[in-house]
Amino acid sequence: MAFNLSGDDVCQVTLPTPIPEPYWVAFSPSSAKLANIALDGAGLPIEKAWLEVLAGNQLDTKDHQFPNPISTIYSGHQFGVWAGQLGDGRAILLGDIAGQELQLKGAGKTRFSRMGDGRAVLRSSIREFLCSEAMHALGIPTTRALSIVGSDLPVIRETMETAAVCARLAPSFIRIGHFEHFAALQSHGRLKELADSLIQGHYPESLTAEDPYLDLFKRICERNAILVAQWQAVGFCHGVLNSDNISVLGLTIDYGPFGFLDQFQIDHICNHSDQGGRYAYHRQPQIMHWNMACLASAMIPLLVLHCDEKQAQDQLRSALETFPVIYAQAWQELFRKKLGFSTVQEGDIPLIERLLQAMHDSKVDFTSFFRRLGKLKTHVPIEQNSLRDDFIDRELIDQWFADYIARLQTESSDDSLRQQLMNQVNPKYILRNHLAQIAIERAQKKEFSEVTKLLNILSKPFDEQPEYEIYAVAPPPNLQVVEVSCSS
Repeated sequence: MAFNLSGDDVCQVTLPTPIPEPYWVAFSPSSAKLANIALDGAGLPIEKAWLEVLAGNQLDTKDHQFPNPISTIYSGHQFGVWAGQLGDGRAILLGDIAGQELQLKGAGKTRFSRMGDGRAVLRSSIREFLCSEAMHALGIPTTRALSIVGSDLPVIRETMETAAVCARLAPSFIRIGHFEHFAALQSHGRLKELADSLIQGHYPESLTAEDPYLDLFKRICERNAILVAQWQAVGFCHGVLNSDNISVLGLTIDYGPFGFLDQFQIDHICNHSDQGGRYAYHRQPQIMHWNMACLASAMIPLLVLHCDEKQAQDQLRSALETFPVIYAQAWQELFRKKLGFSTVQEGDIPLIERLLQAMHDSKVDFTSFFRRLGKLKTHVPIEQNSLRDDFIDRELIDQWFADYIARLQTESSDDSLRQQLMNQVNPKYILRNHLAQIAIERAQKKEFSEVTKLLNILSKPFDEQPEYEIYAVAPPPNLQVVEVSCSS
């Protein structure tokens, strides 16, 4: 359901700005299926007009018309500070397609571009395209990426780059920032209209609740608590968890300076613009909780429709306190699965925490360690376990492996079955920064095959894919640090 609030105070009809001589950079067959777009043998739309539509050069194909593209207004907190009015500065919502909202990112200026040019560059578009589809394949809720259309149009960022337009799909692109905007303006009619629209389109269960708006808040909290637990379990760092970058559907949205952990560091910062480490890996749950508090504050006027303000505040505060409980439950369940546990036992959490601390101290590769852990044989002496070579403190990790094996034996764990189950939750392939960078550098030379290859590999992250083994290994020392910033 497309954003359906009307009025110049909410959104504005915004025509995309055409780009010269557009060309395909990448296309996702999986997202095309979601949007019911028919493809040819090369994996591109049969209808040629889609290239021009997804470039922002025209608004219709034979079967689809997008007569009223819009950009929307929102506000938010950025790096913990109220930033006031923001909005879709480089995103234009074309309209609905097969129950999804189709949005172009980088299609030119909008009313909310402020000092920006409304453009995206090839570099950032490739990163968002690949990570959106990789996260979907990992089973993590996310906006989807349909395509990248490139152009030789020059765009200035830190250096001169070329333009690209990334087409995104989602059931809705509504953010916490939309709620914050109307609350800040004390536009309670608009706030109610937004909440009612969200409930009607995406949270119909809330309609029968005693207080639909309180129930809506609880459901948004739950989705985002589980989402951030999923991030932690795969070592994903978002990079800019501003309140305007948080989806009210619990989707991963706005891929900028993200990064998957290579060497595990609990306090890893993936965004070099984040000098204070506000959005470091270990702080993501806390910051998501903080963002839910921003939403709670914005929703107080809605609850006041059913009770007085103090009761509204108390109800929202109580609901907000469930966030860390839901998060902890989800995190514990995910990490038990990562370790191959089929039962819940009292000592599990200290065992998990000891492992993560040892991985942090020795900078162990996060993804490959858990994948290789599935191959452990409980009857083989610890001294013959090659995983211990990843750790500096051999005595400490040997004790951990002894305790881990003893824990597995308490539930009569079968090595073969356990490996099968662990391989279903511990990916072999993630979008490592150095892989994305290689694809970007080749694409900047008009060689797009590496983007397509990565898309295909990352669409099956839990499969062995022996022909692509090199894509599963940790980066060499000279590629371990690829800096990304908000312009990424």
